[in-house]
Amino acid sequence: MKTVLITGSSGFIGSNLCKRLLKEENNIEIIGIDNMNDYYDTNLKDYRLEELNRYDNFTFIKGSISDKELINDIFNKYKPNIVVNLAAQAGVRYSIDHPDTYIESNIIGFYNILEACRNYPVEHLVYASSSSVYGGNKKVPFSTEDKVDNPVSLYAATKKSNELLAHAYSKLYNIPSTGLRFFTVYGPAGRPDMAYFSFTNKLINGEKIKIFNYGNCKRDFTYVDDIVEGIIRVMKKAPEKKNGKDGLPIPPYKVYNIGNGKPENLLDFVTILQEELVNAGVLPEDYDFESHKELVAMQPGDVPITYADTRELEKDFGYKPNTTLREGLRNFAQWYKNYYIK
Repeated sequence: MKTVLITGSSGFIGSNLCKRLLKEENNIEIIGIDNMNDYYDTNLKDYRLEELNRYDNFTFIKGSISDKELINDIFNKYKPNIVVNLAAQAGVRYSIDHPDTYIESNIIGFYNILEACRNYPVEHLVYASSSSVYGGNKKVPFSTEDKVDNPVSLYAATKKSNELLAHAYSKLYNIPSTGLRFFTVYGPAGRPDMAYFSFTNKLINGEKIKIFNYGNCKRDFTYVDDIVEGIIRVMKKAPEKKNGKDGLPIPPYKVYNIGNGKPENLLDFVTILQEELVNAGVLPEDYDFESHKELVAMQPGDVPITYADTRELEKDFGYKPNTTLREGLRNFAQWYKNYYIK
């Protein structure tokens, strides 16, 4: 029996990962922790958690990873074999006005997880990084070989810090760790602050949607099921523990991109979204989209393009995300209809 601790288990990616593992893996016990904060609609988190609570081998703990005593108690009681740290304060724009929450969750919280992995050794620590670490890099596609020393948001800086902290702990304490740089994850029951979801909410209410950088942004949209498949493959194959010529551990440490490897223009993305919202019956066929679109300048902390080089993930795990944007947005539109409109 493997025990897996998944932090952020009621979040978008966390809940999908839990659900997939509970459905498909035998001899697994999942411990989920989430602080259930109100960064976005908590009803969505409750909805995701309800689906997980149906499983006998799922245990939920409400709390924050920034609570060191709680984290130590969890590790001491459950002795997880694998830890997947997805708990984080997300969002680039939110970090401009709410810096404290990013330091608390993404820095102190992650440090607590690393300390617990040191004191209660684990087979593998997998943690969420982000494409935002690439900052204003001009070279595309983004490769894990690229320098990532120029974050353009506090959120990005905290994610880069996670990678550095994980490397130090891997080196010092021989903790196998793998960081995953996620690229614009989307799908059903996602985060309402993400563009596809907030656009839908605004269109339903007859509000205008703002398309940044006058529509010239490109995003490497990655469907949540593809992300989950990547995480599961990575979880099962920890970086190998080896010693160097000096007899000291070579850090069992890896970082990978998970993205579609196919950046989509924001205007094309909006066109596909509106077509699928009409097809799903979320919006009427005669909806006047043009009058509800506004092209605006770039936001602080944003970048014009994200584009993943995923060759390393393919080489090491034989895996590349493959859900098309239309397929993913169709699934989202159908879920939205069933959840909000019925």
